[in-house]
Amino acid sequence: MKTIGNHNYYVYILTNRNKTVLYTGVTNNLKERLYAHNHPEPFSKAFTAKYKCYHLIYYKHFFHIEDAIRYEKTIKGKSRLKKENLIKEFNPTWRFLNDDI
Repeated sequence: MKTIGNHNYYVYILTNRNKTVLYTGVTNNLKERLYAHNHPEPFSKAFTAKYKCYHLIYYKHFFHIEDAIRYEKTIKGKSRLKKENLIKEFNPTWRFLNDDI
């Protein structure tokens, strides 16, 4: 049984400095997750470390984890062009949003 209260989940998209790679993830603490992506373990084989995807360009808030996971899967199934359009609607200049969180 779930506890009553506020639940916060985020689906987010990261990119590298040149904005050539996109990574989609889900978390319950966006600030901590961004920190973890920006400070990977030494010799990490994680996708974000390998491709230097540390820059937040998109996020969406959810109250239920099931909804967040469903949305993450939807985004991951989209073409690059559809992902770019989603990002442009939310963040037209693809500004890095890490400092806003």
